Amino acid sequence: MELFKCLFSVVVVVALLACDVAAQNIRPMPLQKHQAPLPTHQRPNVPSPAAPVEKCQVEQGDKIQCGTPDTTGELCDNLNCCFDGHHCYYGNAVTVQCTRDGQFVVVVARDATVPKMDVESVSLLETNEPSCTPVDFTSAFAIFQFPVTACGTTFKDEEGYVVYENHMSSSYEVGIGPRGSITRDSHFELLFQCRYSDSGVEALVMEVIAVPPPVPVAAAGLLRVELRLGNGQCLTKGCVEENAAYSSFYTEADYPVTKVLREPVYVEVNILERSDPNLFLNLEHCWATSSPNPQSMPQWDLLIDGCPNQDDRYLTTIVPVDGSSGLTYPTHHKRFIVKMFTFVDENDFSPQRDTVFFHCAVEVCYPSSTYTCEQSCHRQRRAVAAGRKVSSNRRALVSSGEVILTKE
Repeated sequence: MELFKCLFSVVVVVALLACDVAAQNIRPMPLQKHQAPLPTHQRPNVPSPAAPVEKCQVEQGDKIQCGTPDTTGELCDNLNCCFDGHHCYYGNAVTVQCTRDGQFVVVVARDATVPKMDVESVSLLETNEPSCTPVDFTSAFAIFQFPVTACGTTFKDEEGYVVYENHMSSSYEVGIGPRGSITRDSHFELLFQCRYSDSGVEALVMEVIAVPPPVPVAAAGLLRVELRLGNGQCLTKGCVEENAAYSSFYTEADYPVTKVLREPVYVEVNILERSDPNLFLNLEHCWATSSPNPQSMPQWDLLIDGCPNQDDRYLTTIVPVDGSSGLTYPTHHKRFIVKMFTFVDENDFSPQRDTVFFHCAVEVCYPSSTYTCEQSCHRQRRAVAAGRKVSSNRRALVSSGEVILTKE
């Protein structure tokens, strides 16, 4: 599998900040760590932050000062930053500010996407000039500051405003397989503007977040097999998430099912309507497509000969099913865990298909004196072939319904 770093463009949620930062001549203070807040009973009465609580839940060591040290709660609110009653700091989001002396200030938080992005991968799209790179960054934030006339910024007149516009994007890693390409990294594009008029300054933020839009299907025939997705959750202390996930399953009424990148998808394949304890269900091949047709392209291998695809950086995890599982016939079940991904275009590697369907080619095996039917990822291929001489009515292809990638 080859790995590439790519740039992606998605498109988003729109928010308007009435942000006359320039009137206060405010500049970012890169990497100034926020001091410990006052105890709650000592804090003055100030306006509550405009942002959601989650946005303002920044680790103490990651807090970066927004504005000047004497920024008030009201001004902090206008800057779209977070105020704790004592200090103003940047939140877990993307913050764009414009100054009256013609500067863009853009602060990107790693928590602005799910999964968290690598802030070091964020860059302005139209330039490679050294002066257009971040003025500073931590593991949690990247801070850009540059003139509105530089770094590939475009200019236009619009209904009484002088508008300066620029955009940035993050890079992400692509895994390339023989029949398709995927990514599990977050990616985002930000289009932002500074709008100047006689009466003030506005920052217009157009942050693009794609929301990609899943039903278990049983195979028909002499061998009936079902592929379903677990949705159980840990609700007690000491619970093992891997075990709890298979305690309940999505029903047809629950679909489409939505997942975020790298979120575990708990897959189970099982034989239906059989009570022979000597039967073994084996997975020959499991893969994913972007459409319901199992033969469609692109494809991504999950299991090959019942074993994880070694060309996948995020290996599919096989979950052992034995007597401790509580199942009446453990050998009738196979379970594995896939980290959610999205397919990308073969030419420019841009994420393009946000729907995923899972498929498995399975067989039912009867053990003999020379073959145990137990799948092992370390066995010889000759043994694999010898153990798979089964009639066609003991083989089946089973597929899931649509699983949709979503970005929070």
